[in-house]
Amino acid sequence: MNRKVLLWAPFVLVVALFGAFFVGLRNPDDRVIASQMVGKPLPEFSAAAVMPGQPGTASSDYRDGKPRMINIFASWCVPCAAEAPMLAQLKAAGAQIDGIAVHDAPEPLAKFLAQNGNPFSRIGLDPEGRAQIAFGSAGVPETFVVDGQGKIIYQHIGIVEPKDVPMLLNLLGIKP
Repeated sequence: MNRKVLLWAPFVLVVALFGAFFVGLRNPDDRVIASQMVGKPLPEFSAAAVMPGQPGTASSDYRDGKPRMINIFASWCVPCAAEAPMLAQLKAAGAQIDGIAVHDAPEPLAKFLAQNGNPFSRIGLDPEGRAQIAFGSAGVPETFVVDGQGKIIYQHIGIVEPKDVPMLLNLLGIKP
């Protein structure tokens, strides 16, 4: 009898630990990731033009008094395609959105934009991810709201969803 209990004890312990981890992952205490960049000036970066007729982007572009969004994305990113309709909605409402395409190339990027739309005023290519690293961005998609003085006022990690649109427009000073 004692031997059966000893044999089953590790299994019961593993199941209990798995259950505890599962509950913790499904119901975390805090769903917000605090950004280290919010409230700070944009890092110095430059991303060369990649699409014909659209300029690239650099940190110096964001000190002209106009608030705008910077969306870090990639043509190979499935969630980036999923958020494309929300970026189009933001653009239609008057938001200026600039893009930084990371770890990408002109041909797949052109195909991605043809399939999903192009909400960007500027698109810079960041083939080695240097601008992304300077932003402290962990992945794609990631969106930053920059005030007209070049200061990051908001960072959105992940897909921009319909519920995020009014808040983003408000941060840009646009009435939804």
